[in-house]
Amino acid sequence: MMAITRYLGLVGLGAVLAGCGGDAFTSRDQPLESFSAEEIYKRGEFELEDNDPEDAARFFGEVERLYPYSEWAKRALVMQAFAYHRDRDYEEARNSAQRYLDFYPGGEDAAYAQYLLALSYYDQIDDVGRDQGLTFQALQAMRVVIEQYPDSEYARSAILKFDLAFDHLAGKEMEIGRYYLKRDHFAAAVNRFRVVVEDFQTTTHTPEALLRLVESYLSLGLTDEAQTAGAILGYNYQSTPWYDDAYSLLTGQGLSPEPRGDSWLRTVYRQVVRGEWL
Repeated sequence: MMAITRYLGLVGLGAVLAGCGGDAFTSRDQPLESFSAEEIYKRGEFELEDNDPEDAARFFGEVERLYPYSEWAKRALVMQAFAYHRDRDYEEARNSAQRYLDFYPGGEDAAYAQYLLALSYYDQIDDVGRDQGLTFQALQAMRVVIEQYPDSEYARSAILKFDLAFDHLAGKEMEIGRYYLKRDHFAAAVNRFRVVVEDFQTTTHTPEALLRLVESYLSLGLTDEAQTAGAILGYNYQSTPWYDDAYSLLTGQGLSPEPRGDSWLRTVYRQVVRGEWL
C-alpha cells in the first residue's frame, strides 16, 4: 500500500475522484483512444479506490497500450502489477512487475516492482502439505529485494517474509518426518529431521527436530546418536518442553544427553556448541 498511497498523493485523490468519476468518463461508449494517458491512468486509480482492482488493472494496461513511451505508461505498469495483486491474480501481477523490471531496471519503482513480484509468490504459499515450489520462488525473489535494494522501504518486510518462508520449508520437512515416525519408518524420519537440523538451524522447528531425532534413534537402537541429539538440544534449548521430553526419554533408558560417537550429529555438536567449523 505504500506505493499506491504515494501515487495517489502525487496526483491528488480529490482530483482523481472528481475528474475521473465525473465528466471525463461519463460516456461509456466513448473510445479510450479519445482520452489522454493521464485521464486513463486516473481512471485506474479511481477504480482502485472504488474497490474494483480488475477494472483498475485493465485501465492501467490501456495506458501502456495506447501511450507506451510516456511517463504515465511507466507509472501505469507498476500500478497494474499492484492492481492484479490486490485482485489476487498473482500470475498477472508477476507478469506486470517483471515487465516493469525489464523495461525500467533503473526506475524509481524497481524495488517495489521486485517486491510485488516476490509477494505474488509469497501470498500463494498455503499449508505445508502442498508442493513447495512457490516457496522456493518466493525465497529467491525476496532475496533479490534484500540484496539489490537493501536501502529501500521494502527490504525490511522482505527479510521478515524470507524468514517466514524459510520456516515454512522447514515445517514441510517436519510434517513428512512426523508422518514417517508415526508409521515406525524411523530411518526415513531421521532423514527428514536431519534436513531441518542441518539446513534450517535458524528456524523455529529445530528443537522439535532434535527431539524427534532422539525418538527415532532410540527406536533404531542407535544410542550414541540419540544422546548427541539430546546434548545439542540441551545446549541450545534447555528451557523448552522439547528438551524436557528428550531428557525423560534418555534417562528412562539409563542414558544422558551427551555427545557420543562420530556421527553427523557429532559434527553438528562441534560446530554449534564448541564453535569448531573446520
